[in-house]
Amino acid sequence: MKTALSFLYRSRWLLLNSCYLCLQTHGSLNTQLDHIFESLSKVEEHSVQTRLLRGTLAGLSGKRDLTPPDSWNFLRGNLIRSANPEVSKLAGQLAQIFGDSSISEDSLKLVLNKEATLEDRKEALSSLVAMRFQKLPQNLKYLLDTELQIDAIRAYAFFDFPDAPEELIAEYVGFDAAAKRATIDTLASRFSYAQALLGALKAKKIAKVEIPVYTARTLQKILGKPFEKTYGKVSEVGEGKDRMISKYRERILKADFSKANFSKGRIVYQQACGACHVMYGEGGKIGPELTGSNRANLDYFLLNVLAPSYDVPEGYRMVTVTAKDGQVLIGSVVEEDTNKLVLNMVGQRTVVAKADIQSRMASMISMMPEGLLNPLQDQQIIDLVAYMRTEEQVPLP
Repeated sequence: MKTALSFLYRSRWLLLNSCYLCLQTHGSLNTQLDHIFESLSKVEEHSVQTRLLRGTLAGLSGKRDLTPPDSWNFLRGNLIRSANPEVSKLAGQLAQIFGDSSISEDSLKLVLNKEATLEDRKEALSSLVAMRFQKLPQNLKYLLDTELQIDAIRAYAFFDFPDAPEELIAEYVGFDAAAKRATIDTLASRFSYAQALLGALKAKKIAKVEIPVYTARTLQKILGKPFEKTYGKVSEVGEGKDRMISKYRERILKADFSKANFSKGRIVYQQACGACHVMYGEGGKIGPELTGSNRANLDYFLLNVLAPSYDVPEGYRMVTVTAKDGQVLIGSVVEEDTNKLVLNMVGQRTVVAKADIQSRMASMISMMPEGLLNPLQDQQIIDLVAYMRTEEQVPLP
């Protein structure tokens, strides 16, 4: 009997989750939530509770300060006090979406607690960013010398916090390359931040070479001539590529994202991008990892997908190696010493002895193919863009 009930609850979860991802077109929000909370009230198995809660959180991604239905008030205490830590944690995240400030205060304490696990602190920070918790920005500076450094740098971008540019620029010189890149992205995210970045560029606190070309394009749009006067003229993508980017940008901005399906977007990502890019711990390691990248920025996404060879970091430029026996190898160089060259090729890494190399030619062309969006239908593109904007992994359909 227990097994049969478990199967019933699991089946019902799958149905509710698939409906919930598009609830705005399939009934009112509170009606859908009432159905889910009704199921939760009848479930005692922690694994099923976890799945229901994860499905609900995925469906509510991007929403905050919602008024919960009465059924939630009945469930809240039991779930948060659950003996299962995962159920308790997920219930707390849901409570934050429903405007429970006490949970957000606890999450902030967890973020600042250096004795807590890194995974728990990261998750708590992500939830506070998603909720735009107003006490978070003033505490981010305390995370800039911790393992949460890059997460904290990116978190500034979600708040119009006057002290952010000063705090980031003061620490910039001590950051490694990844943290510097995250800082530049954050400072290019708002007009006031961009003005401070321009000031740092003029004062030579930040070097011109440290600003990627895609970010320079964004800064030129935000700041206009003053930026170009200091940075120099930003190179053009090319008339044909610019037209294509504008066309896709217009289509995406006009789209109704209430009909986007994050889970289907994950499938599109796996098919179009997953062979070469890691995101949320899944995928190939040919191109840059996307988990912490600027992928939610539409201009960044379109420029890199539609014109991948426009601004290619040196580590991802295509290299053609011809061996003395005639073998031709194409990939990006991930390691090199006096004796060998290691090429990252699609599906494998190959070690080539330098004594066996006849010629080696690097190009400015990216290994990433062009036209990745061309075979996709409009809905698939919307689902993909929605998935790229997520802050945590979503379940598969």
